[in-house]
Amino acid sequence: MKKHLLTVALAAALATSGLATAGDNIKVGVILGYTGPIESLTPDMAASAELAFKEASDSGMLLGGSTIESIRADSTCIDASAATAAAERLITADKVVAIMGADCSGVTTAIANSVAVPNGVVMVSPSATTPALSTIEDKGLFFRTAPSDARQGQVLADAVFEAGTTNIAVTYTNNDYGKGLSDSFVGAFKALGGKVSIVAAHEDGKADYSAEVAALAASGGERLAVLGYLDQGGKGIIQASIDTGAFETFALGDGMIGQSLVDAFGADMVDTIGTSPGGESDAMDNFVKMAKANKIGGEGPYDGTSYDAGALIVLAMQAGGSADRASIQANMMSVANAPGTKIYPGELKKALEILAGGGQVDYVGATNIEFNDVGEVNGVYRQLEIKDNKFSLVKVR
Repeated sequence: MKKHLLTVALAAALATSGLATAGDNIKVGVILGYTGPIESLTPDMAASAELAFKEASDSGMLLGGSTIESIRADSTCIDASAATAAAERLITADKVVAIMGADCSGVTTAIANSVAVPNGVVMVSPSATTPALSTIEDKGLFFRTAPSDARQGQVLADAVFEAGTTNIAVTYTNNDYGKGLSDSFVGAFKALGGKVSIVAAHEDGKADYSAEVAALAASGGERLAVLGYLDQGGKGIIQASIDTGAFETFALGDGMIGQSLVDAFGADMVDTIGTSPGGESDAMDNFVKMAKANKIGGEGPYDGTSYDAGALIVLAMQAGGSADRASIQANMMSVANAPGTKIYPGELKKALEILAGGGQVDYVGATNIEFNDVGEVNGVYRQLEIKDNKFSLVKVR
């Protein structure tokens, strides 16, 4: 699908507002689940994107001295109606020129289809990973810096099978993210020769998951794959598993990766395997140092991808010489891909200077950005284990 090969003229026809001139204060939306099932992750995600905005603003090089103002809105992660209403306010009332977000796959799809695309507004999600987003009719306006779960499912299956587990029970949060990751993981695990004893959805927001865990345990799986959210049903599933002794070894998708889970259960989660986007590189190490220097965790599963999403929006403005919505869209692919000078975390001033002088940049960022023809990264994943009271890297896949 060549959906990013729109002409600038068509992109301009979609734009409704957002032209900025030198010295302006430019508004960019940051819509994430500040409440809801991943609320412990989102403060650092937002702050990471805003770190890129601040870096560009402080440089004095952005569009002749313009600055970025972050306008936050709550996606809730799970309530599509609330998320689209929040995005509508960002676009029509706050007049944002682009959106960093959303986060969870269901609300991201809803915002793109109902609000962002009809208004010609670029969205760059750092964490929406359902494979279904690869084929939405986005008119070239949706991008993501986290790879699709079509890849994550294979990576997690490989890690689990190589660890010696041949029979696994699977539970997933009952939404687009959970179903997409479950389908990918189950298919990959079976293809390796493994047995899946049960695949069962769970609902978020319940006080007790003992019935769900009892059914999962009765299936005979050696390990439990929990493909949910660390601040909601996934946490409840693990709590019930540990309380009843049903499972003590787990496989976790990226929505379960966070320090709050380790703080709650780390000592009881023996031989747990997890996956999250990102690799191991000097660029990622430098981003983490930058983040920590600004009182941001930096090591969350989507901190690096959030910084990269914010940086790409800024560089697309500079490449087009405008904060016009259509100009941002028209330049997203060019700043993310070769040819051009490779740009890493902390180098946004350098990138802005190159672009201002008519040169080209190839933004690599913290997480090795390279967009395919539908505006998403192929990416790599980190295999994690719980060690020394935190999620620690085992290998990059």
